[in-house]
Amino acid sequence: MNQQKNYWSAKHDQTIDGVNHRTDTRRRGEILESAILQASWDELNKVGYAHLTMEGVAARAMTNKNAVYRRWPSKSELVIATISKYLPKPASTVPDTGDLRNDVLALLRSIAQPLQMIGAETIHGLMIENVGKDFIIKRRGKEDLLAIAMKTILKNAELRGEINLEKLSPRVISLPVDLLRYEFFTTHEPVSDEIFTEIVDEIFMPLVRK
Repeated sequence: MNQQKNYWSAKHDQTIDGVNHRTDTRRRGEILESAILQASWDELNKVGYAHLTMEGVAARAMTNKNAVYRRWPSKSELVIATISKYLPKPASTVPDTGDLRNDVLALLRSIAQPLQMIGAETIHGLMIENVGKDFIIKRRGKEDLLAIAMKTILKNAELRGEINLEKLSPRVISLPVDLLRYEFFTTHEPVSDEIFTEIVDEIFMPLVRK
């Protein structure tokens, strides 16, 4: 009986505070955090946001779930940290090709790439839990980076004589990005080049050049 108890105690101790029970090596700090985030990324790609659990991440990382909860108290916080680590960082420069149409197309493509890598299901899950809205949805009264990028593109176009920026309302300025968001969240499908060109050529350009 004591031998059985000692066996199960040993098995339990091997996963407390980040012990790798395959190598019997204790991991701490950045090494453990990196293993957890890698496990979270793998789980997110395998089972999706809805089915991802802290226990599943801990098991894949070969650690105890308490080690996960101490660093990220909720699933949404863990997923945001995971996305921040593994998603390619967006370009910090605003497109400036010398042509308004091409600039807007380049901006929309740069927005769509990370959204599609994250996936609509994950984004919806984060929104429902009221965490992570800042990197996807702009809040009222607070200008987001995408709006700033659009205004920069339009100012450059005005300097080239393509448009008159004073005649454009805020709704028209934000229209390409808003339509892209709507397309992504309603269809849950990758946005094709055909959609990009429809947004720019059939809707946006006629409004800004009339």
